[in-house]
Amino acid sequence: MDKSSLTFLFCNANYDEAKTVLFGAPFDGTTSFRPGTRFAPMVIRNESYGLEIYSPYQDKEITDFKIFDSGDLVPNVGDVKAMIDSIASFTKQIVSDGKMPVMIGGEHSLSIGTIQVMAKKYPDLHILHFDAHTDLRDTYYGHKFSHANVLYRVWEMLGDNRIFQFGIRSGDKEEFAWAKKHVVQNKYNTNGLDEALERVKGKPVYITIDYDVLDPSVFPGTGTPEPGGISFHELLEAILKFKGLNVVGADVMELAPHYDQSGASTAVACKILRELLIAICK
Repeated sequence: MDKSSLTFLFCNANYDEAKTVLFGAPFDGTTSFRPGTRFAPMVIRNESYGLEIYSPYQDKEITDFKIFDSGDLVPNVGDVKAMIDSIASFTKQIVSDGKMPVMIGGEHSLSIGTIQVMAKKYPDLHILHFDAHTDLRDTYYGHKFSHANVLYRVWEMLGDNRIFQFGIRSGDKEEFAWAKKHVVQNKYNTNGLDEALERVKGKPVYITIDYDVLDPSVFPGTGTPEPGGISFHELLEAILKFKGLNVVGADVMELAPHYDQSGASTAVACKILRELLIAICK
């Protein structure tokens, strides 16, 4: 497998030696408000070189880990199901080679592609989900696959009480009522994270981060900004607690870089990804 000509922050290990495979999914075909997440993987890679490879938070360098950046998948323009299937096929190859997938989105619907593969490999899979939105609709404007129902599709794979949500502050009334019976939902912040980590200790865990979990005063560059979010430091503190978990895959989704011309949102996205990789890589 060929590596990307432009990698994220020197994640340029050879595929055979890599333990983690990073890849981009440039697609935003079901975005319901402001499109543009298709540009995130390219912009994140380019702007990552504004960061140091060293994390003072974790006293490690990202180059301490064997990470292969394969570049972006070819977008299936106009066909979200085909894009999800493409992601699933690529993820299956990564997993069959004994490596951990980490996806840069792209819209949040694409997490279905990675998670369905992980759920087949790990029947006891649990999800840590950071987001402003519930994403628990069965259908959205008649569609089964969109960024508004990604976690409902995941629930269909995993069943009750295997999804732990944090930062949730937007959704319709029925979603919040449904969530009380089927998922573990922590509204507005990350206060329930320690309890969730105890429950998933030793179990396979997939982490999905929608960047709009951050308050738009920190992160305006997203398609559906929602006031009342968490701070950069709150998300960072959560990520630092992932050390020691049995993380089998992850994604970071929903940066729409062109809505923040200052570049601050992209800088935040890059730093969160750096810290996530250092925290979860073996």
